[in-house]
Amino acid sequence: MTQITYRKLRIDEAQLFWNMMTELDNETKFMMYEPGERTKTSSDIKAIEDLIQSAIDNDNYLLVAEVNQQIVGYILALRGKPNRLKHTAYIVTGIKKDHRGKGIGKTFFTYLDKWAKDNDIKRLELTVICTNIVAKQLYEQKGFVVEGTKKNAMLIDGNYVDEFYMAKLL
Repeated sequence: MTQITYRKLRIDEAQLFWNMMTELDNETKFMMYEPGERTKTSSDIKAIEDLIQSAIDNDNYLLVAEVNQQIVGYILALRGKPNRLKHTAYIVTGIKKDHRGKGIGKTFFTYLDKWAKDNDIKRLELTVICTNIVAKQLYEQKGFVVEGTKKNAMLIDGNYVDEFYMAKLL
């Protein structure tokens, strides 16, 4: 059985994280970026380093899953910045194709719930493409509910697709 390790990233792993996100862009149509669209300038890597630092500082949350010392997935929670939104966090998650269906997503959300409760987060929110049934089912299993539909949210392969707005109140 494959050993899965969950951990926070270090600043010096920004490039590794960028590489994994680029691989996800190439593997799935359910992520934001198309293959080749994600840039890798020094400012892009700096932004990832800042994101990692914000998780280290506990302002945001970023956890990765590793198999054989390779990053295979992540979950990110971006906390609301204005005072009126500090109780909320927007979630982004991705798991590489060969590692889906192995409990990584469920484990990510279990760790996320603990972080949210420890950090006075009362609302977790995310969007999911309506045709991504597997992800939607996972989110529902973890307590998220559909709050609405964002019509023509993204353009994928020349077709407009809708997204569900989903949230979980803690």
